[in-house]
Amino acid sequence: MNTNTTKKPSFFSGLTGQILIAMVLGAVLGIIIHNSISPESAQNFSNKIKILATIFIRLVQMIISPLVFTTLVVGIAKLGDIKAVGRIGGKAMGWFFTASFISLLLGMFFVNILEPGVGLNLSNVDMGSVSEVTAKTQNISFENFIEHIVPKSIFEAMATNEILQIVIFSIFFGLAAAALGDYVKPVTNALDKTSHIVLKMVNYVMKFAPIGVFGAIAGVFAVRDFQELAITYFKFFGSFLIGISSLWIVLIIVGYIFLKSRMTVLLKRIVSPLIIAFGTTSSEAVFPKLTEELERFGVKDRIVSFMLPLGYSFNLDGSMMYMTFASIFIAQAYGIDLDLGTQMTMLLVLMLTSKGIAGVPRASLVVVAATCGMFDIPIEGIALILPIDHFCDMFRSATNVLGNALATSVVGQWEGADETEEVVIE
Repeated sequence: MNTNTTKKPSFFSGLTGQILIAMVLGAVLGIIIHNSISPESAQNFSNKIKILATIFIRLVQMIISPLVFTTLVVGIAKLGDIKAVGRIGGKAMGWFFTASFISLLLGMFFVNILEPGVGLNLSNVDMGSVSEVTAKTQNISFENFIEHIVPKSIFEAMATNEILQIVIFSIFFGLAAAALGDYVKPVTNALDKTSHIVLKMVNYVMKFAPIGVFGAIAGVFAVRDFQELAITYFKFFGSFLIGISSLWIVLIIVGYIFLKSRMTVLLKRIVSPLIIAFGTTSSEAVFPKLTEELERFGVKDRIVSFMLPLGYSFNLDGSMMYMTFASIFIAQAYGIDLDLGTQMTMLLVLMLTSKGIAGVPRASLVVVAATCGMFDIPIEGIALILPIDHFCDMFRSATNVLGNALATSVVGQWEGADETEEVVIE
């Protein structure tokens, strides 16, 4: 009798299970610390434990620039000509702006229907931490948006992880390489091999993900009384969750329309990136891992390398939904009535200004503050949502990842990537 059986790895031995355990343990530790020591000591503990999350995110940021540059240049070189780049780029931008508009509309719809800001008590709002956000709003302008797109130095763009600027340089570099043909094949082959080395580095870096998530969650719960936050912000957070859940439903339905049964496979593939983004509140932190999972799903590498960097600059669905929701919420809290025309104008302003701040810390809050200033809504209203913003950021970061995974997969299918069978990368 053959007793040779292959033992299946348990769920908790995988990365996803480890991250979920880390989230629970982090929350438990944070709550214990919050309830057992002084606020000053808890803040000190929070600052120190968050270093674990900072190290993880910095490790990921370390490989984003070389990964975006190498994969995008090789991808464009493989596309072969400007027509192919223009065709895929046109499909990508059409998808991105449609998804952004729908996300903004959903935020506007639910904040108007549920009115979470109406009748809010403003007496106990802490204004002390507002300056960090409002200080950055002066840089939000059309001129700054244009300057933000075009790099003055590729080395500066890489040093600061300006994904959009790296994309612009890589497109020019890739098109030039494609135009020169076989003459530059040694260069593109070297970049192709470099990208595989970087992707191998991703596997090493992701082993640190559970520790990073543990530090991020423990740090937040150590200084926030979750019960108090839940009571104080129940209406705001509850309304936001209804809105973001609706956006997930829309995205998943659209996914099933275009990808059919393969949408289920895609969702299984991106569970780990979704949880990492949720735990660290950073969609950027899963860029390399998402690249790898989408290629495993079967999207051609040239499509992934072209779509994802663009998506991280132009397709932040969760953040877009939150921006209209938060802006109108602040207006409601101050009793400012915005007619439909004004709200639609605000929506268009958000559509444009949000495209130039990818990679800026607390980017959504910066844009919300700048938008409030444009429409004579008190910028100080940002203080209303700062205490709960971290928890909202968890959901919008995960939503951004879902939106970009879906956009890349659908455009990949339009380009014939659906003919590629699912592959496994060791």
